[in-house]
Amino acid sequence: MGHREDLLDGAQRCLLAKGFARTTARDVVKESGTNLASIGYHYGSKDALLAQAYVALIEKMDLRAPVADTPDGETSPGSLERFRAVWAKVLDDFPEARAVWLLSFEFLLVGDRMPQAREVLVAAQAQGRSGLVPPFTDLLEESLPRDAAEYEGRFYQTVLNGLMLQWLFDPGSATTADQLTEGLRRVLDGVRKAEGG
Repeated sequence: MGHREDLLDGAQRCLLAKGFARTTARDVVKESGTNLASIGYHYGSKDALLAQAYVALIEKMDLRAPVADTPDGETSPGSLERFRAVWAKVLDDFPEARAVWLLSFEFLLVGDRMPQAREVLVAAQAQGRSGLVPPFTDLLEESLPRDAAEYEGRFYQTVLNGLMLQWLFDPGSATTADQLTEGLRRVLDGVRKAEGG
């Protein structure tokens, strides 16, 4: 492994231990066994490195993992059961990923002071949106129509952020996959009635 990879690995460990605001370049160098000049050479700045490390942590969580069929086989793409199954999996993974989700909200608080990191994370959001669509549709990310990421991806990303906030605040009162699915079903029923369907 070269300095670039060592820095990324060290930065991930520092983020999980100290967060964005308290991680210094010296912390990353000590954790990675590299040198200060390597940060600028490979990433441009400590903030850009921390943003790349955060993106790598999110990617490791693999929100895109496939969802197994239920015993009755009713998790077809686009179904409410698929919607429920995907969110149930995401919520089941929240406790293990708590430290990463906390970083998301820390960055919201300090991001204005880290413009290079913000630039990296804004670019990563588009890819994140397209990565959220496949579990619901069974389409491969590279074959998604552009508007799928723009609309469905934004919808799923908004739901994910809301669930993350609720879960971090109080896991016991956070919305469950069943509640979320029933809420969506009722909204859809209301739309159908309003449209005379």
